[in-house]
Amino acid sequence: MAVGVDVFTDVCKVMAGARGVLFDFDGPICRLFPEDRSKPIADELRRQIEAFGASHVLGPEERTHKDPHVVLGAVHRALRAGVPGLRELLRDLERRVTAGELAAAELVAAHHEWHTPYADDLIRGLARRGVSLAVVTNNSPLAAEAHLDRRGLLSYFTTVQGRRTDDPGLMKPHPDVLFRALRVLGLDPDDAVMIGDTPTDVQAAARAGVAFVGYGRNERKVRALCHAEAATVITSYGPLVEGEWGSGT
Repeated sequence: MAVGVDVFTDVCKVMAGARGVLFDFDGPICRLFPEDRSKPIADELRRQIEAFGASHVLGPEERTHKDPHVVLGAVHRALRAGVPGLRELLRDLERRVTAGELAAAELVAAHHEWHTPYADDLIRGLARRGVSLAVVTNNSPLAAEAHLDRRGLLSYFTTVQGRRTDDPGLMKPHPDVLFRALRVLGLDPDDAVMIGDTPTDVQAAARAGVAFVGYGRNERKVRALCHAEAATVITSYGPLVEGEWGSGT
């Protein structure tokens, strides 16, 4: 499948027909954990799991991965598989991940260099056009809301949907978070577009029946999105904001 990279005529066509835009948070709106700052949280989760005596539920990837969600997901899968005594551990891990995401969201909001370029202008421009906006993230919705509020963007979003504390197994690529957002917006899947930056975003959008625009801030991200067969990928919001479509003319 051919993937269009920075083919803005195609992107504008998709976006212009949307009544709602669903933004992933980490990447399309900001860099929540720049410079691998998520790894200390993942390491802390592993220490908690070891202290609990449950290190056996972690596979090779989960023992080293920098993403706390990967570690959280391993414990949740073990709980679902019937490993006893993990429910309270999972609650403790979830609280730690949420606290780490909240702290990161506040920190990143105060540093403009970690804001995704042109994201503020794109969000405001879409809102001016009457497009309904939502966040659909695997992060805590509390973290996304705190970040957006700090940047003066929260009021543009009808809803912020994130990781469910009771079931992290519903994180993307499961489409649950997209379906929740669509219900709040009162939209059908074909009325919306999702902007995401990972293969799991591509998969979640496809499973939900929502059109997808990939945002690749660097070559590695672009390659991953192309490999996941995103129909179109952009490397900057700039042309959407500054071009004819962005001006609403």
